[in-house]
Parts: sequence; C-alpha cells; structure tokens
Amino acid sequence: MVPAWPSVPPAPGTQTATAYQTTYQTPAFTPVQVRQGFGQTYSAPQPVYPATAYGAHSHLSPQTNPSTVNSTPATPSTPAQAKIEWPESVRSYVQRAFLQHNMDESVSRQEMEVKLKETISHAAATGAMYTIDWEAMPLPQHMIKASRVQYLQQAQLPAALSFPAATATSKKRKSSDMSEMGVSGGAAPPWRANQSRLEDRVTSPADKRLAGSEATPKALTKHQLKLEKRQKRFDGGYQSSYRDPSPPPSNGPVVGTCQDLEKRYLRLTAAPNPSVVRPESVLRKTLELLKRKWRKEQNYNYICDQFKSMRQDLTVQRIRNEFTVEVYEIHARIALEKGDLGEYNQCQTQLKALYQQGIKGKPLEFKAYRILYFIHTANRTALNDVLADLTTAEKSERAIKHALGVRSALALGNYHRFFQLYNDTPNMGAYLMDMFVARERLAALCNICKAYKPDVPLRFITDELLFESDADAAQFILDHGGENLLEDRNGTVVVLTGKASNIFEPARAAAFGRVDIKGQI
Repeated sequence: MVPAWPSVPPAPGTQTATAYQTTYQTPAFTPVQVRQGFGQTYSAPQPVYPATAYGAHSHLSPQTNPSTVNSTPATPSTPAQAKIEWPESVRSYVQRAFLQHNMDESVSRQEMEVKLKETISHAAATGAMYTIDWEAMPLPQHMIKASRVQYLQQAQLPAALSFPAATATSKKRKSSDMSEMGVSGGAAPPWRANQSRLEDRVTSPADKRLAGSEATPKALTKHQLKLEKRQKRFDGGYQSSYRDPSPPPSNGPVVGTCQDLEKRYLRLTAAPNPSVVRPESVLRKTLELLKRKWRKEQNYNYICDQFKSMRQDLTVQRIRNEFTVEVYEIHARIALEKGDLGEYNQCQTQLKALYQQGIKGKPLEFKAYRILYFIHTANRTALNDVLADLTTAEKSERAIKHALGVRSALALGNYHRFFQLYNDTPNMGAYLMDMFVARERLAALCNICKAYKPDVPLRFITDELLFESDADAAQFILDHGGENLLEDRNGTVVVLTGKASNIFEPARAAAFGRVDIKGQI
C-alpha cells in the first residue's frame, strides 16, 4: 500500500483549483489480453481509470466513468488505494513550512519538499507520527541550512574542531574516526556521492606502513593521511626541535667578542654571531700579524683568506673608518702583485665608496690604478666616466698623469711612448700594465713588420718593445708563429720582417678579445 502524502500548498502567487475532474474519453493506450490461440477473436476492452486518493487537500482527483467500467466485465478492475489519514499536527506542520514569512530564498521549494517527505517518512516508519511534537519540530528549510553549516564547518575549520575526541583525555583523532567525517552521520556530500577519486584507489607505501602498525578496519587513504598530518600540526606534533645557536638579528650593528687573531673566511648563511666576530681592536692586531707573515712567507692563499675574513668582520659590524680603508688598500695591492683581478676588483669597488664618504686614504693612487684597470678590460664607458670626474689638480698628480699618458699613447698607436711609460710606472701600476703589455707588444710587432723591410735587428725589437733580453724577444716571436723569421747574419740575429706578412695578426686579434675580470686564483 502506497501512502498518500499530505498535500503541499502551491507556491505563493499561483492560482489553485479547489476541484479538478477529467473524464478521459480517448485514452493514451488500450490494454489488450493475451490470446491463447489463433482461433480466438479479439475484442478491445474499454480502459478503466481508477480513482486515487490524494488526501483531503488533493488538487487532482480524477473520477472514473461508471458506464465504461460496467461495459468491460472481462477486464479486472484495479482496486482503489486505501486513504491514509494524517494527523492534524502533521498537516499544520506542512502548511506552516510554506507560509510566506517562513520561506528562505537560499532554500528552493524542491529541496523543502524532499526534506518534508524524508522527515514524514522517517516518522511513519518508526511509528513516531503521533508522538512527535510537530509544533516544536524545526521547519525543513531550517534543517537544510543547519546541515549546510555543519558540512562547511567540517570542511573549513581545523580537524581538531571537526571530529570528537576518542576518549575524554586524548585530543588526537583516531584513524577509525576519520571514516565518519561526512555530512549527516557519515554520508558523503552530494557532489561526491557517485564519484571515485584516484587518490582513494591508490595505496602508497605510507598507507601500507600505517595499516600494519595501527589496528584500523582498513588502510587510510591519501586524503585521510593529509587530514591526520594537519591534525598533528595543530596539536604540535610537528614542532621542530632544532634551535639556531645564532641569536636573532638586532636592529643595530653587531659588536664582536671574539679574541682570535686568525680566523678562516666562511660565507655567512645566517645572522652573524658576535662570539665569532672580532672587534676592531683585535682586527688591528690581526693586520699587523698578516703584514709580517706576508713579508716572511708570501703565502697568498692564506693571506687572501685572512683578509677576506677581516673584511667580513668589518662589514657585519659596520665599521667604516680609516682602518677599514687601510685593510682594503693592502688587500688590493697584494691582489695586484699576484695578478688576482677578482679580489682586486672587489677591493677597488669598496674603496671608491669609502673615498666618496670622505674617509682618508690613498684615493689618487687607486684612481690611477682604476684608469689602468679599465684600459686593460677595454671598458671605454667606465674609463670615460673616470676621466670626466678628474679635476685639474688631480690630473697634475704623477700617478694619474702617468695613467693618462698610457691612455693617450695607446689611443694614438704610439708604441714607443707606451713602452717608455711602462718602464717608468709609479707605485704598483706596473702590475696592472703587465696584464696587457703582451697584447700591446703584438700590436707593435705587427706595425714594425709593416714599416721596416726587409729585416730589422733583433736587438731593435728588444729595445723598442722593452724585453729583458734578446733571448726573451726571440722566444716571444717563436711563441707566436715566427719560427722562419729569425736569421743569423755574421753573429747578428735579424728578423725577416719582409716575410712576416700577416703571421702575427691572428695572435693579435685573439689577444684583444674579451677580458674575464671575475677570474680569481
């Protein structure tokens, strides 16, 4: 027996009919009895439409035609369904749910009807139809909204707030509780009802280990493991036990407390620790020690490492004074002596900034070095900037005047003047000129071979290009492909410039290639 549900009032604004009857004269189909043999005659019975009880407030109550029923005795008539009497409290509950002031725009009428049917069916199935207080029963739209809020809380809030504790003393979620995370006592959300996720069907090694170590009904899925991990994070289960020995950085400069004179250079990967930073008083003693060791041992790798460590201690303590300038100047001179352009470039960059702050030092000496350095690297843009910053008084200084003379001689192609200046270089500028004198010798040799023919004495090459000896000049020619250009004539070695042609041109082009200024020893 199929129960007839209490009628649902129509939506506001629609017209309702108090009585609706229709007599179907032409049915949509005609029932036919199965014939037992070919000899039977066929007689089409007339259709019968039984009346259906729709309750006291039914909008559709079709009635059958008595004459049609009586004229078809061969067709068994369908028994009328029994009418169920609903309690007045249930009818009032249904009507109250659809009152205008109780309607909610976020809940559709269809959802309300489904919820009503579910609620009344459950009450009828459990026999609680007459025992439930329908006046205090929440309306379907309120139950739907409460269900939505409950699901959103479980999906968004921390897992510790979404699941009840397994015991009164433990706040951690057990694996068995994770299967009850759905809406309405474990039911999956509507959009997940008929879907199967790939991560639920794949078992990871972590799942297998967990299944073997815990007594769970089934292995946890990846999604459940992520929830478990998040729960442990909220419970403090993943707090790191590592404690950085370095104190947090302060707003002011670091004040070192280390008393060691020698300390290896280590690149900083965290905030500096004052216990391993030497104060200025200790650094001054360290500088004197390094000067003595350099004069005595000449161990550049050790000296460079110690000076970089000193520069680091000065930087983290923000010490920028005359002592800082002295440290950088000494390190720059040592790097020039050993041909370490990388370290020299770092020192000269810092010295330029220190000089601009008005700190005393040797700015004219290092400005001359800077000009020669840009000549070596062929950085014309930076060279022009340095020349533009020179004052008239600075141009008259010996070191800067010499550097400007070198630039002028090279710009004019006057190799004779260039090698005269090379032979009379002030301070440590000769170490910088040593880095590009070989290419200038090649350029001069190419010009000599074009200007002097058919030959020139080797001694002339030695004097013009400022070689130490004739042997050095001959070796230079041999190293660059001039094996057939040397000839001994009556005890005098000559260079056959007429046969030189373009022998030295490829070497000259290669020598004037790009200079790597970042290379370090």
